[in-house]
Amino acid sequence: MWNEKLIEKLTGPQIVNDSKTPSGRVHVGSLRGVLIHDAIYRALVSHGFDTSYSYGIDDFDPLDGLPADAEPWLKDYLGYPLCNVPAPEASSATDLADHYISEFLGIFSELGVGAEIYRTRDLYRCGRFNAAIDAILNNAHIVRKVYAEVSHAARASNWFPFQVICEQCGKIGATEVTDYDGKEVSYECKPDLVTWATGCGNRGKVSPFDGNGKLPWKLEWVAKWHTFGITIEGAGKDHCTKGGSREVAAACLRSIFGENPPLNVPYEFFLVGGAKMSSSKAVGTAAREMADLLPPEVLRFLMIRTPPRKAVNFSTDCDYLVKLYNEHDRLVESHLSGRATAEQEKTLQMIKVDPQSTAYHPVGFQLLTALLQLPHIDVEKEIKRRSTTGPSTLDKDSLHKRLRSARYWLEHFASEEDRLALQPKVPDSVNRLRESQRAFLSLLGSRFPRDRITEDEYQSFIFDMARLTPIDHRLAFQALYRALFDKDQGPKGGALLSYLDTDFLIERFSEVAYSVDGFWHETSVTPELCEGWISEHEQSISEMEFALLVNAVMSAGPSPDSGRSLSGRGVVEVYARLDNGREHTMRVLSIDFGGEGVDLAQEAKRLEKYGSGFIQGLAEKFRLSFKERAPIRITQEHMDTPMHHFPTQASSGES
Repeated sequence: MWNEKLIEKLTGPQIVNDSKTPSGRVHVGSLRGVLIHDAIYRALVSHGFDTSYSYGIDDFDPLDGLPADAEPWLKDYLGYPLCNVPAPEASSATDLADHYISEFLGIFSELGVGAEIYRTRDLYRCGRFNAAIDAILNNAHIVRKVYAEVSHAARASNWFPFQVICEQCGKIGATEVTDYDGKEVSYECKPDLVTWATGCGNRGKVSPFDGNGKLPWKLEWVAKWHTFGITIEGAGKDHCTKGGSREVAAACLRSIFGENPPLNVPYEFFLVGGAKMSSSKAVGTAAREMADLLPPEVLRFLMIRTPPRKAVNFSTDCDYLVKLYNEHDRLVESHLSGRATAEQEKTLQMIKVDPQSTAYHPVGFQLLTALLQLPHIDVEKEIKRRSTTGPSTLDKDSLHKRLRSARYWLEHFASEEDRLALQPKVPDSVNRLRESQRAFLSLLGSRFPRDRITEDEYQSFIFDMARLTPIDHRLAFQALYRALFDKDQGPKGGALLSYLDTDFLIERFSEVAYSVDGFWHETSVTPELCEGWISEHEQSISEMEFALLVNAVMSAGPSPDSGRSLSGRGVVEVYARLDNGREHTMRVLSIDFGGEGVDLAQEAKRLEKYGSGFIQGLAEKFRLSFKERAPIRITQEHMDTPMHHFPTQASSGES
C-alpha cells in the first residue's frame, strides 16, 4: 500500500503534522489531507515507530474574504485575525475560527482520527514561536533572496516577513513591517496594502513576540517545522509546484536553520463532480455533509484507497455510490471469508475506525435505498429475520450507520430517476420492452418459487430463467425493474425479491403478455450456431433434451366465420444441462408457413420430420443422447392479442 512504501526507508522518531485555516465551512477536500496523514501515522505505529500526529488550526490568519454564509456585519472584520472575529450570533463558538472548525473537528473522532489538536494563536501567544520569529526576522535578507530566486517574487529591501496586529484598529491583514531592531518591529497599517481590507494608516513600533503578530504562512510553516521537529507533512499539489509555497518554505528552513524540510507527500485534489472545492466560496460538499452521507469506514476507504498523487473525483450519483459501497464490501467479505491478500488486510487496517469496525456483514447500499422507499417494509426487522446466524452487535451498528447514510442520500442527493415506487399495476412501459424481455417476465411468474428462499438463491433463479428464455442477463434485469418500478435500474434483484410478497410477484410477472411469434423471431438461432454452442460445451454436458413447437398467428378478420390467413413458425428447442447444474435453452427456427387454408397438423408433421433429422444429426455428431421432453405442441395467437403464457414446459435449471 502507498503509505507502507512511503515509510519503508524512514528511521528514528517521526512527527506527522497537518493543518487547516478555518476561513469558512470546511469542505470534504480538507478531509483528504487529514486521512492521508492519519494513514501514514497508522503505518508508522504498526511498524513500531516512536511517532505522533498533530493537527493545527491556523486561526491567527486574517479574515481575507467573506464566507459564503457570512452575515453583512462580518465585512467590518475583514483583516482581523480569525480568532478575533466574533462568531455568528446563534453559534456557541468562542470566535469565527472556532465556529467553523468545531464542526470539522467533530468528524475526527467519528473517523477514528486521533490527532493532537493545537491552535496556532496559542503558539504565538505563549511565546512558543518567539525564537523562530527572531531568527527569521534577523535573516529577512535571506528570506527576500529565497523569494527572488525560488519563486521569482521581488520584495523591497525594507520588507520583513511579519505582520503585526495594528494597535489602533486591530487588523493584521493590512500591516506591513519595515524594520526590526532585535526587540521591536516598525510597522504601518496601510489603507491600500490589500484589496480585501483597509488599513487605518497607523504607524508604530511593537514587539513581534507573544502574540503581537504573525509570520506569513510560508514562514509559519518554517517556524512549525523547526519548533516541533516535524518530519512528515504533505500538502495539496497547488502548494507543491516548482517555485511554489512548499519549495519557498523548504529553502528558507535550510538557509536560516540549516535543517532539512519534512518528508513531503503531495496530494491531488478531491473533486466533486469534477470541480475543485473552496471553503470560503462554499464550492463542493461540506465535510460534515460527507460524514453524514458515508459511514466512517466507507469514507476512509474512499479517501485512503487512492494514492495521494491521484485525484479523487467523487460523485453523489447513485451509480458511483453503489460502486463505492460494493468495492468496500468486497474488501470486507474477503476478510471475513479468509481470502484477503496481505495488501487487502493492510487496507482494512487503514480504514477501520476501531479494532472491530470492519468485522461485520455489510448490507448493500442500493438495496437499503430501495427498501427505505417501500413503506410496507420494516427494514431492520426484515434483515434480522433473514440472517442465518442472527446479526451481531457490529452488524446492527453497521446497519444503523448505513440506514442513516441511505436516508440522508435520499433526502439530499437522490435524483428523480433514483427514486423508486412499487407500481400498483404493470407499467405501460413494459409493453414497449422486447418480446423476449416480456417472455422472460412471464417465465418468472410461471416458475416463481412458492417457498421463501435466500437472496442468493433468488439471484440464481433470475439468472436461470434468463438462460432458459434465453435472454442476456442485463436485459432480464431491466425487464424486472420495469415491471416493478417502471425504471431501468434497481437494487440487486435477488435481494429485492426476497423482501417482496411472493403472491404479489407471481401475479405481477404472470400478467405480462407477449407475442410468441415475435419472441421466437428475437431468440431463435441457426442450426450452425446451435451446433457451435454444443461443440464448445461438449465436455461439460450431462444431459440433453428437446421439444418441437409450432405457433400460428391468425390475422384479424371481420367475423369468426370469415376466412383468415395463418402464418407462423416451427422451432426445435434444445435443452442442455451442464455438469454445474445450469440449464441452457437454444431455439432453432426450423419451418415457416403462411397463407389461407394452412393445415397446422401438416405443418406439425413437417416440423416433426425436420426435427427428427436435426436431433439425430446432433446425436450422431456429438455422440449424445437426446430425450424428448414433451409431445409436439401447437399454439395459436391472434395478431392483435398476444399470448400471456410461456409456451414451453422446460424445467428450471439449478445453480
